Amino acid sequence: MIRTLIRAAAVAAILSPLAALAAEPAANVRVVVPAHDIARGQTISESDLTYSNVQGGALMNGTVTAFDTVKNMEARRVLRAGEILRADDVRRPIVVAKGQTITMMFEAPGVQLTAMGRAMSEGGIGDSVTVQNPASFRMITGVVTAPGTVRATGPMSAAPVIASNNRLIAR
Repeated sequence: MIRTLIRAAAVAAILSPLAALAAEPAANVRVVVPAHDIARGQTISESDLTYSNVQGGALMNGTVTAFDTVKNMEARRVLRAGEILRADDVRRPIVVAKGQTITMMFEAPGVQLTAMGRAMSEGGIGDSVTVQNPASFRMITGVVTAPGTVRATGPMSAAPVIASNNRLIAR
């Protein structure tokens, strides 16, 4: 009986500081929230944003804490006033649309080539997109540099070559 009381007292002495820490509220964190509702596809400006304080324990991964993170970005969905913003809620404005005819630029030391291609995916400036060469039907990847312009970075995958005896040869 005495041993049980001693053990209970020891456990209480160990756990009471831990319980006090757990009961302590998390610090407030300043986060970015929309000042008003923002429509899907709308470009976000600084006047569309404001700050709000929330409990640090309520934050999720990717919570936006600075205006510069979302300024000049496009809303992926309707953003409600006062709702905590996450990095996944925005994207770069789309300047190359899927199916659009675009200019592909190929550069090598001393040589610069341009060709027309068809965008097989959409993207904003700095995004990587897939482009099809309409003459050879080969797919390449490229980085969007301007509206309707992509800088080629390399082949998406090697296209198979058919030999004269109708056998597939991988490149």
